[in-house]
Amino acid sequence: MPRTDITIYKDDDGTVPLVDWLRQQSEKVRIKCFTVINELQGRGYELRRPTADILDRGIYELRTRYGTVNYRILYAFHGQNAVLLSHGCTKKGKVPDKEIDKAVENLEKFRQAPIAHSSDIEGFGL
Repeated sequence: MPRTDITIYKDDDGTVPLVDWLRQQSEKVRIKCFTVINELQGRGYELRRPTADILDRGIYELRTRYGTVNYRILYAFHGQNAVLLSHGCTKKGKVPDKEIDKAVENLEKFRQAPIAHSSDIEGFGL
């Protein structure tokens, strides 16, 4: 399978919620998150549990754990490419519906104006 390009969602105001969230995490959590992002880049649609899972309405989750905390990054596919749609979140049970709703909203904005809502993960120095 060809490499999957990764795009990070950028808000209307130019902020990049995922990057802001990652900067708040410890270095070990950031490394674990980048590891699952790299797996998504390498395996795309073929990535499955325990690293990824489908949630609802075309939204998927990247899954990692550090200590007793479960970390999730919500994403969707746009053609063969993956778009990381939201800040990450932590969870105990299932991903909250409000997080999925926000990812669906961000996906719709991205589909309407992909260039305006695209950011590249390189260059953030994480």
